[in-house]
Amino acid sequence: QVQLVESGGGLVQAGGSLRLSCGASRSGISIITMGWYRQAPGKQRELVATITSISTNYADSVKGRFTISRDNARNTVYLQMNSLKPEDTAVYYCYVNVGGSRDYWGQGTQVTVSS
Repeated sequence: QVQLVESGGGLVQAGGSLRLSCGASRSGISIITMGWYRQAPGKQRELVATITSISTNYADSVKGRFTISRDNARNTVYLQMNSLKPEDTAVYYCYVNVGGSRDYWGQGTQVTVSS
């Protein structure tokens, strides 16, 4: 079992920045994909960004504003969020895929952007 611990959410004004972090509790595991999803009230969970060893993928709505990165030695994924907008307000969930077969999710961290 892998537990994901998220941090970095909070309240910020529009135009501001936040950095989310998510670390996996176990070492020695083969993490294929790491990423972030978000869910706003009344909406479905949606992809924000993912990262593998060779590529990154972003939702169109965050391209140019958000940057995903990972530290493989620490099994940690980061999401740098700049130029935040009120529509970025959501609960952000960390995601990892281990070994190409098992998915794990974090507990979620609230990001609120005020106008």
